[in-house]
Amino acid sequence: MRESSKETLTALISRTLANRIIAGEIEPGARLRQDHIAEEFGASHVPVREAFRRLEAQGLAVSEPRRGVRVAAFDLSEIKEVAEMRAALEVLALRHAAPHLTPAILDAAEEATRVGDNSHDVRSWEDANQRFHRLIIEPCRMPRLLAAIDDLHAASARFLFSTWQSNWEARTDHDHRAILVALRTGDLESACSILARHVQWIGNRPPPATKRANALSDR
Repeated sequence: MRESSKETLTALISRTLANRIIAGEIEPGARLRQDHIAEEFGASHVPVREAFRRLEAQGLAVSEPRRGVRVAAFDLSEIKEVAEMRAALEVLALRHAAPHLTPAILDAAEEATRVGDNSHDVRSWEDANQRFHRLIIEPCRMPRLLAAIDDLHAASARFLFSTWQSNWEARTDHDHRAILVALRTGDLESACSILARHVQWIGNRPPPATKRANALSDR
């Protein structure tokens, strides 16, 4: 298999497994069976192992001696750490992105907020929420920083899915609108302050009860 093909398959496997973990389809502690996953995707063990490493980098999986790779458990201290890291890095990205934010970008971010406010389930809300955050920080032109933020966002999204999946209710995101008002008026300090507070709220929520694992679990 050519390197480009292997990379594409690795990305597909890691993205699919990440989505399942984030959505709660695979419970914390469930073992990720390398042979089963390789068979599912028609792949050798090489891209599967590389996909596992990506999941570990995102904080979605852990590798344990003699136990293999398992879905990472929820831990309140880790959730708080993720929230604080996201707050610091997203504020850094916003500071670098601010000079490049155009009215069109801010309009798109406002539309993403409207879509989120009208979402009927947590998955569509999170898609809109992630789009908002990505729009206002992507112009920072710092790909490594954005990649790190993406990994942290995946970890926090997993917590949100577990918390809100069964008791979703529509909500209005006042913080998003306040951030946009500050950015439109050139008040970067207020925008950064609101963004930091907005991202860190998740660290103050207790970890949810785990769900049942799907067929990828060996339990």
